Amino acid sequence: MSVAQAIQDVGSWRWLIRTWLGLALIGPASTSFAEDLVKVSPAQAQTLGVRVVHPASSRTDQTLAYPAQIVIPTPQLWVVSAPVAGMVNGLSVARGDRVDSSQALVTLESPSFVSLQRDYLHAFAQDVLAAQQLKRNADLFEGKAIPQRVLETSQTEARQASIVLAERRQMLRLSGLSDMAISRLTSETAIMATISVTAPQQATVVEIVVSPGQRVEQAAPLVKLARLSTLWAEIAIPASSIRAIKPGARVEIEGYASPGRVVLVSETTDAATQTVLVRAEVPNSGELRPGQTAASRVSFLSAGESAWEFPYSALVRRGDKASVFVAIEGGFRLEPVTLLAEDQDHVVVSGAITEQDEVAVSGITALRGILLRLGAE
Repeated sequence: MSVAQAIQDVGSWRWLIRTWLGLALIGPASTSFAEDLVKVSPAQAQTLGVRVVHPASSRTDQTLAYPAQIVIPTPQLWVVSAPVAGMVNGLSVARGDRVDSSQALVTLESPSFVSLQRDYLHAFAQDVLAAQQLKRNADLFEGKAIPQRVLETSQTEARQASIVLAERRQMLRLSGLSDMAISRLTSETAIMATISVTAPQQATVVEIVVSPGQRVEQAAPLVKLARLSTLWAEIAIPASSIRAIKPGARVEIEGYASPGRVVLVSETTDAATQTVLVRAEVPNSGELRPGQTAASRVSFLSAGESAWEFPYSALVRRGDKASVFVAIEGGFRLEPVTLLAEDQDHVVVSGAITEQDEVAVSGITALRGILLRLGAE
């Protein structure tokens, strides 16, 4: 019988509402709201369009696969800057090169560097002169040839000369000269017009900021370096699934053998995507590369508890609580579960469910209607 014929024969709006709820053909259904039970026969369940499936064990108790962005940890990324103003004379490395500590990166031609060397040599000469004058006045003072005031003046001048010399030596160190190079400059008085900027430690070149012939100011960035032995995997987890993820949880990157660990679960939610940033630290043997995107799975906090995967349609929400309809003899029981992960097609939950259970994945609206007594007269 068609819907139009049914409306014409019955002529009752109440019957039409009950038909929409899937209750007209099954007759009165017994409910137990306090116990969250829905009593329906197999024939009634079929009429309501209820379909059931067995729970599928979620892969090693992990979340669904979420995209992860591989990035360089900020503590392992630094910039090598120009120690003095000058012109880039040449580059000794290229992007992607691995460099050792003290390896040359960039060569600069710098008048400022020439001035620093000149000032240092002048300060060195003044320090030697002041030391000699102090020794001479000390000898004269012992012979009572000069007053103590002259000796004290020489001591002050010698101290000031030493301070200036220490300052000039430190300026050369900041410009990149080693102690050995400074000693050579002192002994040979050979002022250099070029300076080689070196790597502070073993690292990988991730970016070259300058090019040959370019003029740069002091402290201008030249090369970006990074240690890639450990990387970060930044994962955007739906806010509704974040409760099951805690710092220290195991993270697996698909196609990569070494697992990582969650080091951060952000306390804020992205307003546009309604996701929460989860950051994992992953040891890198060279297979992972900054900038790549990979699928990742995060282990749940309760490792001893089984996790089950269902179609999204099986989920029943009551405020912030989640449940599923589990088939029992003579009907269905609304079983509370803990929502661990979800996407538009599937959900992963944990709870008192076994793989022998049957969970309703369609006809959920009708079952909820019965449970809430919407079909009662």
